[in-house]
Amino acid sequence: MSTEIDARRETEAPAQMPVVVDDPVTQRFRVHRSAMTSPRMHRSEIERIFAKSWLYVGHESEIPNPGDFVRRPVGGRPVFMVRGVKTGNVNVFHNTCTHRGALVCRQDSGNSKVFQCFYHAWTFDSEGQLKGVPDRDAYSDGLNFDELGLKRLERVESYRGFVFASFDAGIVELPTYLGDAKEYIDLVIDGCGGSVEIVRGTNQYSFAANWKLLVENSVDGYHAESTHDTYFKYLVSIGTDLRGGVSGRAVDLGNGHAVIEYSSPWGRPVAKWEPLFGEDARTEIERLRGDLVARHGEQRAHIMAEVNRNLLIYPNLIINDIMAVTVRTFYPPAPDAVDVTAWELAPVNELPTLRQRRLDSFLTFLGPGGFATPDDLEVLESCQQGVAGGGVAWNDISRGMGRRPSMANDEEQMRAFWRRWQLQMGTAADLAGAQ
Repeated sequence: MSTEIDARRETEAPAQMPVVVDDPVTQRFRVHRSAMTSPRMHRSEIERIFAKSWLYVGHESEIPNPGDFVRRPVGGRPVFMVRGVKTGNVNVFHNTCTHRGALVCRQDSGNSKVFQCFYHAWTFDSEGQLKGVPDRDAYSDGLNFDELGLKRLERVESYRGFVFASFDAGIVELPTYLGDAKEYIDLVIDGCGGSVEIVRGTNQYSFAANWKLLVENSVDGYHAESTHDTYFKYLVSIGTDLRGGVSGRAVDLGNGHAVIEYSSPWGRPVAKWEPLFGEDARTEIERLRGDLVARHGEQRAHIMAEVNRNLLIYPNLIINDIMAVTVRTFYPPAPDAVDVTAWELAPVNELPTLRQRRLDSFLTFLGPGGFATPDDLEVLESCQQGVAGGGVAWNDISRGMGRRPSMANDEEQMRAFWRRWQLQMGTAADLAGAQ
């Protein structure tokens, strides 16, 4: 009888109770499952998180020349990034005509000096200025066309080529926001020789689960051995020695950012050879390793070449510096839906043979038909179905809570995300707000 009463208390928590329960005394960390299913809470996330954070827009290498542009949704809103023809600056605009609202950039990428709205042919240049209005004389002298240029996003800054924007004009400077995560971005860039580019093409997909489950999964070292068993068997079949296992740590980087960093038996195109790369790649990879040592010293070169990183930049950017360097961002159009876009990051002027191996590593593990992504999507949709089915009220994210330092298969990195999420959501993240 007492067991039934305890179970009822678990599912009938008081409405004012926070969705995230962080108890350092008992070393228990729980998240109420309504955070994955509540439409009201989802709307609050759009307003309090996606509208109030620095969000990844793209990489400067995607628009190397004046007039180059890319368009994509950021925080669920249509924007486009263009290299100004006059200034050479990276400009990020709301993708909407200031006349009647239609999209002015209607291609995913390209090069153009002007952007013309197809509705009434208002025309803007790459710096956002309104340059053309058909039948301009029909407007009274009181209309100031200089004020009707394209609307820039409220804040735009970049770090090491990664361009971020925010819809919150009062947000802290980007370096302050990134905090300790900057060090890990530096490791990625410097490990690639200091100059990187986004490889042309994207991996885009959607799935039916809550976006925060993807955040957790992206920095979860605990699931790898069980969920991706087929991949490990594949590595063994091609000659990779897995006897050394995987070891590492989870790090809370502040402001919701976190990372798991770990050593593993598989190779890295940066500077760690493995049989998958072929004997003809040995010489070039050894040369890359020697170059890293000469530039950064043996210890830092070791970290760049042999240590893997799954980095979360809060709230929705993942940089996987593993057997390839993947940049992945995502947005939830609904509580149980996620749209994902992933790119591959690589050194500029990389040898064609190494670039091919890098792309093959990316597709083999994280591609749409790879070993990892289909596994992860299956398990995340399964989690969403189980959470939505009810019966159990809370997810437990307590693993390793009393352990210092945290291990890569602990959940400290997830707790870092959830603490920031709770802080930004405020009173919207209590059980009353989930109804």
